[in-house]
Amino acid sequence: MRTDGSRRARSSSELESSLHPAECSADEREQHEREEHRHDPSPPTEAWHDAGQKLAGRYERVFVAYADCGTGGALDVVLNDHHVERLPGAHCYGFLAGNDAWDAMHEDEPATFYLTDFLARHFEALVVRGLGLDRHPQLLPMMFGNYRRLVYLAQTDDAALDRRAEDAAAYLGLAYERRRTGYGDLRPSLERFVAEPTRA
Repeated sequence: MRTDGSRRARSSSELESSLHPAECSADEREQHEREEHRHDPSPPTEAWHDAGQKLAGRYERVFVAYADCGTGGALDVVLNDHHVERLPGAHCYGFLAGNDAWDAMHEDEPATFYLTDFLARHFEALVVRGLGLDRHPQLLPMMFGNYRRLVYLAQTDDAALDRRAEDAAAYLGLAYERRRTGYGDLRPSLERFVAEPTRA
């Protein structure tokens, strides 16, 4: 674990150069743009219902590798209607870190901003441009001024992602910590699901 107590916020142009180095391919840049436009925080309940209807009768059981992830319980309503199970917990941070471990981590420091491998990879698209910080940098202290640290929940050992996560912490002016979590509760949840007998 590494902690960087520096509070110096980096400019959007500095972050752009660190997250999108010169050797970044055109395809990778295009992927960043696609991910930015795909990000929609509203729960797609109609799409979930449609998927449930299409799967009905085709399989004995269905498991959704997804936590509630900010749907406010809307996902569970749909899944219960279709008798589908999902990953335990309120969000990906919990099941990736392990829900008990995440609860303890959050209790230790509630003013924490979390990154996963996906968010570290797409931080510039989803956070910087997604929140308009590249166009309105004056919003940065308003949005992140009460945070104290950034914790990178690393699923893999990837030096490039480590640098992206640390650059993100520097951009936000937060202390930096890296915690190697692997995939947390994902594997045991799937193993339990597979081992359970089929319900009548």
